[in-house]
Amino acid sequence: MNYFPMLLNIEYKTAVIVGGGHVAEQKVKALLPTKANIIVVSPEVTAQLKVYIEQGIVAWRQKYFEPSDVNDATIIFAATDKQEVNDAVEEATQHWQLLSRADAQGRVDFINPAVVRRGNLILTISTSGASPKLTRQVKEEIAQRYGDEYEPYVAFLGEARKKVLATLKGEEKKALLADLLNPQILQWTKQGEIEKCHAWLQQRLGV
Repeated sequence: MNYFPMLLNIEYKTAVIVGGGHVAEQKVKALLPTKANIIVVSPEVTAQLKVYIEQGIVAWRQKYFEPSDVNDATIIFAATDKQEVNDAVEEATQHWQLLSRADAQGRVDFINPAVVRRGNLILTISTSGASPKLTRQVKEEIAQRYGDEYEPYVAFLGEARKKVLATLKGEEKKALLADLLNPQILQWTKQGEIEKCHAWLQQRLGV
């Protein structure tokens, strides 16, 4: 299957996960940074899911699945180990809703890639289900290549870009936007000297 890669903004939209086991737990973990309205439908849940529920960041419908459970959902995960339940979730899903079945049977509108997050830097990896082991391997390699320092680094780049666009025009603007990728800036960030990045920018902007 040729998937179309994209990043979805599901902030404050409803995401329903049918199932309370390990697979459902992984789906919830992937959703947490998105600020979606996360609802788990299952008679039982894992210990970690209970922690999220007790923290109030996940809602739990402690029951067996019913079609009405997905009425307001934007995205739906059928994450049980029972095909008949996953079939029921698929049957209840409307054409405008996005469905992912963990058993890869029937309708699968999207799959979850492996993700490396460094603040606003989001790197995704997928083999389209061909080799989950390779996906994990590549994820580990990317995580090592792009360490935690990329979170403040990308945050600075975003702030700097706004200032450049608001201050400069024409060739000066293009030149400074290109210079923002000066390796020295990343090095300062790695060393925890982000103030040097801001000082450099102020000097280049002439303010």
